[in-house]
Amino acid sequence: MVHRPLPHGRISSNVTVETELDALFAPHPNFSDEVNRNLAQSEIEGGVHLTNVPPDTVLEVQTMNHLYTIIHQGLGKALISGHPRFCPDPVMVQIHGSTWGGSMLKQSYIGRGMHLEFRHPAYLSVTTSRIVEVRARVA
Repeated sequence: MVHRPLPHGRISSNVTVETELDALFAPHPNFSDEVNRNLAQSEIEGGVHLTNVPPDTVLEVQTMNHLYTIIHQGLGKALISGHPRFCPDPVMVQIHGSTWGGSMLKQSYIGRGMHLEFRHPAYLSVTTSRIVEVRARVA
C-alpha cells in the first residue's frame, strides 16, 4: 500500500490517497478501446474519487461555464452551488459521478476533462459543461 498526498493545487495537501500498486489502470478486456482510452485519460487528467474525500471537504469545481462549490457530505451527498438556475444557493444533491458526455458514468468521481453529473431535487439529472479544474479548500 502506498500513501501519497495528492498534487498541490488540485486538492489540499492534507488529503491522502491510499493506492494499491496493483490497482493502477489496466485495460478491461470487455470494454472497447475507446472506453479504455477514456478511463486511462481520466486518471492522467486527474480528479477526485469522492470515496477518498472526508465529509465536510469543500471542493471548487471550475467548468467551462461556471465555478461550483461543493461541500461533500459523504456517501455521494453534497451541498452544491454556483449555477444561476440550478443551484444559485447551496442545495443538497446526490453526486452520481462524471461522464465523457455520453451515457457511461465513472461513479463517485469528479474528473478534469469530464462532465459532472448529479441528481437535483427539482431538476432531476443535471450534467455540467466540461470540468477544467478541481481543487479543495479549507471550509
